[in-house]
Amino acid sequence: MATPIGNLGDLTERARLTLAACDVVAAEDTRVARSLLAHLGIGARVIAVHEHNERAAAEAVLALLREGKSVALTSDAGTPAVSDPGALLVDRVRAEGFAVVPVPGPSALTAALSASGVAADGVVFAGFLPARGAERKRRLAELAAGPWAIALFESPHRIEATLADLHAALGDRDVVVCRELTKRFETIARVPLALAVDWLRADGNRSRGEFVLVVEGRPVEAAPRADPRRVLEALLAELSVKQAAALAARITGANRSEMYAMALATKEEGGAGKAKGGRKR
Repeated sequence: MATPIGNLGDLTERARLTLAACDVVAAEDTRVARSLLAHLGIGARVIAVHEHNERAAAEAVLALLREGKSVALTSDAGTPAVSDPGALLVDRVRAEGFAVVPVPGPSALTAALSASGVAADGVVFAGFLPARGAERKRRLAELAAGPWAIALFESPHRIEATLADLHAALGDRDVVVCRELTKRFETIARVPLALAVDWLRADGNRSRGEFVLVVEGRPVEAAPRADPRRVLEALLAELSVKQAAALAARITGANRSEMYAMALATKEEGGAGKAKGGRKR
């Protein structure tokens, strides 16, 4: 289930009722989960399910489910399995025939996308980029090759390097830097990637906290416009003046009346050329 990414007021009523009704809370960090449960006045048992123990923890959760217990899965903030542990556990639970019921709610990813102002036909969620080396370069090259907008998470100690690497890989696009979403010092700023590192360095506070970056998609290269006269000449060889003008206008985007006038002139020029050619001996 989704838990607040900063503002406790974002917890849904359904999530609160679910936590109150469950027997066990499987949490990425038991301390964070216990703090949330204490705030809600809920005394459920808490067990740890994190990236280092998820496989073993999955078996413990399955044992609880076989006993008829209800288990809620939470990450530190946001939604489990979205760049957080949980996918392996969910897969094991479903494979054993138990129901997995999503309890949606707060998400740094959707919050950033909704506030970014980046319009796109699609968005690639890249999670956290590899820290360094060939794998990082490969991932950046793959992202650069696609036409879609890109959303990714980043931590404060790597944000400057990531902005620099994004500019090197993606070129002149805008990035929306979303920092500390829903928290007191929330910041959302749209800047060109070429200036993003300078923008970050201009204020020491801008490199603090947790980040979601949304980069606009690759600009679509306009196809070269067809030459109206050449299109018209080709069509006139097969169609009437009226038909050729109408179709040429549709193909090239030119004005239909101008195409008609050009078609008449082209026909007249062609007829005059034939007449002159006919008088030659």
